[in-house]
Amino acid sequence: MPATSAYGSWSSPVSTGLITSDAVGLEGGCLDGDDVYWVESHASQRGRASLWRLSADGSRIELTPDHNVRSSVGEYGGGAWSVADGVVVFVAFPSQVVHVIENGAPPRAITAERPLRYGGLVVAPASRCVYAVREDHTSSDIECVNTLVRLDLDGDNADAGTVVASGADFYSQPALSDDERLAWFEWDHPDMPWDATRLVVAESDGREAVVVAGGPDESVIYPAWAPDGSLLFFSDRSGYWNLDRWDGSHVTALHHDPYDCCPAPWVLGGAPYSVLDADRVVVSLWIDGTPHPGVVSNGIHTPLAFEAASLSFGGSGPRTVAQIGRTDAPAELAIVDWLSGSVETLRRSSATTLEFVSIAEGITWEGPEGPVHAWWYAPSNPDSVAPEGELPPVIVKSHGGPTGFSTADLNLVTQFWTSRGIGVLDVNYGGSSHYGRAYRNRLWGQWGVVDVRDCIDAVRVVVERGLADPARIAIMGGSAGGYTTLQALVTSDLFAAGLSDFGISDLATMATDTHKFESHYTDRLVAGWPEGKDLYEERSPIHHLDRLSSPMLLQQGLDDRVVPPSQAREMAAAVRAKGLPVALVMYSGEGHGFRRADTIVASLNAKLSFLGQVFGFAPAGSVPVLAIENLPADTAVSGAGPR
Repeated sequence: MPATSAYGSWSSPVSTGLITSDAVGLEGGCLDGDDVYWVESHASQRGRASLWRLSADGSRIELTPDHNVRSSVGEYGGGAWSVADGVVVFVAFPSQVVHVIENGAPPRAITAERPLRYGGLVVAPASRCVYAVREDHTSSDIECVNTLVRLDLDGDNADAGTVVASGADFYSQPALSDDERLAWFEWDHPDMPWDATRLVVAESDGREAVVVAGGPDESVIYPAWAPDGSLLFFSDRSGYWNLDRWDGSHVTALHHDPYDCCPAPWVLGGAPYSVLDADRVVVSLWIDGTPHPGVVSNGIHTPLAFEAASLSFGGSGPRTVAQIGRTDAPAELAIVDWLSGSVETLRRSSATTLEFVSIAEGITWEGPEGPVHAWWYAPSNPDSVAPEGELPPVIVKSHGGPTGFSTADLNLVTQFWTSRGIGVLDVNYGGSSHYGRAYRNRLWGQWGVVDVRDCIDAVRVVVERGLADPARIAIMGGSAGGYTTLQALVTSDLFAAGLSDFGISDLATMATDTHKFESHYTDRLVAGWPEGKDLYEERSPIHHLDRLSSPMLLQQGLDDRVVPPSQAREMAAAVRAKGLPVALVMYSGEGHGFRRADTIVASLNAKLSFLGQVFGFAPAGSVPVLAIENLPADTAVSGAGPR
């Protein structure tokens, strides 16, 4: 018999300890002969990522027990390791020193610790070298310099690598053919890689470089070589990222489907498809926010009998490693035989199987520019029921990016809320990836407008369906999602609380005081700088606190190089001065995103306590009470329902 208790106060099996101690971050994998390689990270190890190998004899070994495998190129990194013919290379964090592992020997450094960063690694054992994107931070007087370099596997690389390509502002995802031709894509300010790029092919030393695709209005990304020597890649010139092929002289489209087939390239990872042979490629059509893998051949995408909430590929061939997200079970790393359909699970993101979960329900409504999408997670707990007539509080989640995307994967943090009786509404607002170029471009010149409007409209949809208490709607997000959160609070009175993790409060700093990769991001999202200064001020929450009427929780890493910690301090001071309830929590040793177990635990507890005090419910269990400034003394926290 379920116990009756207020929404938000339900007893939950999803504890902060479960989220941090049991969960494993899986970051891709690949096959090298009969061996399987992958990277996993643990919050209990302060987010340390380590490279593992599963051998044909069944033995598992951690190859980097004394290192954190992570690249810092562009702050978001990617491509921090590569393996071929038993030779492994990886980047160690925070030093960014490149190491090699071979012949059973321990890791050996092949670069020195200098103000240089490496990512997008591609090892070529036959040529005894590794290709990498290098980011040079030597000079503090100029913007860091990106190049494509070749490192010697057997030397000390005192020159920090032989430059293969230079002159562009950015380089990404080098790919090496069997006959050692090199492909990569590049772009320049003010574009982002999902706006406009160039696909380049050259000899392995960079000679005879030629642009084979791309241009001012086309994003060409994720190159990979096919067995016949042709080059595959995604192009969005049709409006959607579909596969193209360059045969050495001409580019042809391999299929025409009105769906994106890949994520936005925030990091330097590998191609999100699997080349089966010269004529067939496994690629996913992302339809209504979920992947539908199939074989592309002769211009037709033939669906496979394969269901997933998210899907990423590791390597090419009929049998590859894939990372598979599920709506009702933990994500898994598996070897998939694309021809037979067999799935051999290697590692799960959690060993815990929940007895109940809240499964994402896709909701879509018509906005001014067309359909808008979100995921709705209803409160779910068979051991608890709310008092008759009570509606649940709801957290509206705005993802980061803003050219990001939320999948329908089972997420323990989401279940942390839903199992306690709090609904979660995860909005893929206009500007999100995975829905085509026009959907992404809805945010051009409209950041802080379209995203906020879509979050508000999503709330109206669930309120009209009788799924949410309109008096207890909170909005929450991190980074760009934190900006949407703060902007929503100063442009609408719909939200009764806001929770911002390392959120942007002053857009001017994104144009004047952020890292190179995003330093011109706002040129398209807002306006050029400094000519658009007035618009930046109009869209910056810090300048409009006179419109604010909601309590606010701000959490921030002190080592954040993307969003300066000063933004959180300034916002908290302004809210405090206005006399509104506010809490500011700063975390040492954390950057842009929380990785350490103690931080994750503290952050979740702070949010739960904050919502309990503001919305008038008493969280179950031993939840530390967050100190909230300016909170009225008579605020209800007894769990008696909405105030």
